[in-house]
Amino acid sequence: MGLQFETDGTPYVMCGDEKVKLEKFPITEDFYVEKARSELRETEENIVQALKELRELLQQESNLLVPIDNDEFLMKFLRPSKLYAESAFKRIQAYYKFRLSHKDYCCDLYPSKVRSAFDHSIVSILSPRDQHGRRIIYVESGERWNPREVPLKEVFRGIQLGLEGAMVEPRTQVCGVAVVLNMKGLSFSQIMQFTPSFAKMVVDWIQDCIPIRLKGVHVINQPYIFSMLFAIFKPFLREKLRSRIFFHGSDKESLLKHIQPGSLMRRVGGDLPDDDITGEVLWKMLNHYEDEFRHANSYGYVTNNNEIKK
Repeated sequence: MGLQFETDGTPYVMCGDEKVKLEKFPITEDFYVEKARSELRETEENIVQALKELRELLQQESNLLVPIDNDEFLMKFLRPSKLYAESAFKRIQAYYKFRLSHKDYCCDLYPSKVRSAFDHSIVSILSPRDQHGRRIIYVESGERWNPREVPLKEVFRGIQLGLEGAMVEPRTQVCGVAVVLNMKGLSFSQIMQFTPSFAKMVVDWIQDCIPIRLKGVHVINQPYIFSMLFAIFKPFLREKLRSRIFFHGSDKESLLKHIQPGSLMRRVGGDLPDDDITGEVLWKMLNHYEDEFRHANSYGYVTNNNEIKK
């Protein structure tokens, strides 16, 4: 299934009966408006106040270059922080300090520089939203992942790029994402790619840095040796994230209790065709926004001595 284009040039792909595309438009449907109000305190009054307070905080961070007058940019951080400006400010600081201190993983995060994880269909985000309005991030972490072709670093960069795209969607800002990790065929040699320092970096990024509501991590088809891999990550998990990790094994019905069949591929128990949409198609869709990714990549801390401001 190839990429198609709307009359305004917006790329999309058909998944079942639905168009899947980057949804950058404001939320207007009652479902999303009510969810934003009830879960994120989102009212017109709170938005105005939060934007004002966040701008004041950012003006004091003199060595941080971000588009301080861009409401859409600020809302990307305010919504996951439930419109508390102080929390959003701390997340902005953590997000850009992470990118500064892990340049190898975070530099040049735009499609033309991040491709292998998509070419090998390791990362996919092309499916209809689930019943809660969430984006589904699907990662092949087992037999379909060859670390010689796609190093672990490139898998992480691919996930970052996909989420960078999702983060600009108001619907995703409100509803969040759910991640499905397919561990079928996980091998000892793959586990050996992971180190405690890498695990800590990823967990810190998830828990403290990325401005997105991670509502669930669903591990499927994990073999018995998966416990070795999870043991590397477990010490760094706080209770909130740990409580949102679910282990389903080969029990497809268990996964379907959390995510509706219409948002999952058939091979994991859903209704969607397995391979109609390749990672390459997702990459082409993201590549359409190359200039915007490059622009976003230019934000961050400006330092003369490469030290992170404390």
